[in-house]
Amino acid sequence: MEPKLETEALSYSVGNEAIIEDISFAVPEQSVVAIIGPSGAGKSSLLRLLNRLDEPTGGTVYLDGVDYREIEPQRLRRRVGYVPQEATLRSGTVTENVTTGPRLRGESIDRDRASKLLSRVDLAGYGDRAIEALSGGERQRVAIARSVFNCPEVLLLDEPTASLDANVEQQVEALLMDLIPEFDLTCCLVTHDHSQAQRLADRVARIEGGRLRQFDTPSAVIE
Repeated sequence: MEPKLETEALSYSVGNEAIIEDISFAVPEQSVVAIIGPSGAGKSSLLRLLNRLDEPTGGTVYLDGVDYREIEPQRLRRRVGYVPQEATLRSGTVTENVTTGPRLRGESIDRDRASKLLSRVDLAGYGDRAIEALSGGERQRVAIARSVFNCPEVLLLDEPTASLDANVEQQVEALLMDLIPEFDLTCCLVTHDHSQAQRLADRVARIEGGRLRQFDTPSAVIE
């Protein structure tokens, strides 16, 4: 299968410090890759490079075989959505947050589609609620819905359940396992939880010291 997303000698330095060094791997279409490694290994930095939230200082990323520097940044970030570890939501209603992308682009809003998507992430009837009134798990589901509403082809998730209790973590994992095939998503997620990587991922990338040490099946990497 042709890779949906592929890194080639991807590198990122700040000053004289190498954060990511010479990382190459391929993510097949509609597959899930978990990125694991110790704190400070460069996992989140790698994720941010995948849609040019940070700019590589070496190498590149290919989306459907096209160097992503050839894709207009706004278009790239619609195709490659990003959900940060801490849901960065705006003051306002749930619907306003879910529809942030089209509203910023001056596009008309399909409120019926937004309502259906909220139902899909177990937030039916939450459209008019204030963001400030939501729990951590509800806010994370809004952040996921906001990204999915943009119709991405690839979804990047940075520690999507790190700040959630075990019960809510299971709910968010179940949601992701449903949404990924339903919306034909290719997914890269950073996680510190090896058991989560085993549950969710088709492949695991193990990063240490900014370098890719292993890229294989969850059992081969983790066990």
